[in-house]
Amino acid sequence: MTPEEAALTVIETITQMASEQRPLMLRVVPEEGAKFWQHYPDKDARDAKTKSRWYYHVHAPGDRDPEEHGHFHLFLHRTQLKDGTTVKVLPPEGEDAKAHVTHIIGLSIAHTGIPRAWFSTNRFVTNEFLYSADDMIEHLPLYDVDDTKEDVLVNRFVTAMVALYCEEIAELLKQRDARQAELVAEHGDAAYEKASGEDVLGVIPIDLDEKISALDLD
Repeated sequence: MTPEEAALTVIETITQMASEQRPLMLRVVPEEGAKFWQHYPDKDARDAKTKSRWYYHVHAPGDRDPEEHGHFHLFLHRTQLKDGTTVKVLPPEGEDAKAHVTHIIGLSIAHTGIPRAWFSTNRFVTNEFLYSADDMIEHLPLYDVDDTKEDVLVNRFVTAMVALYCEEIAELLKQRDARQAELVAEHGDAAYEKASGEDVLGVIPIDLDEKISALDLD
């Protein structure tokens, strides 16, 4: 998907959500509201073809920016990575870890249902199999969640957002690796775990209007 195609998909999906008066979060969490920290959907949204996945959740007040409703965590499955791609850091459970996924990025959503920021996280946040930024950037084009069992507009929106913002995501992954290297110098192997004291390692605000206006969509 080209950036131009991705931009048109983002415009289409957001416009349709607005016309149906069902913003993004109402398509993901129950109408009565989200339970803090719970994954929506419960076992994550998993693409039937690619195995890419996402889940959405809401942090408790005081543990999130007041402007944020909740956020997505986006993942590639390890089987999507080419043979020979070397894992950088394993989960504590090693190869016995339940979910064989690697975290791409987090996508923060405002209370209006509009995306507000991208953010990178430390390994322990999602208990991922951690791969280098370079390996993740190489595989970004493989992220596709159009075929999960969840809301079609949400699926298409998330897939398109990654394609539209691949440069920003790449920058955040590089920032993540740089910060983790600093943490390793200070904490050793604990740098990738909760003991490091750092969960979010980088943030880039989103201005959809500015991003889309920079493209030639004629």
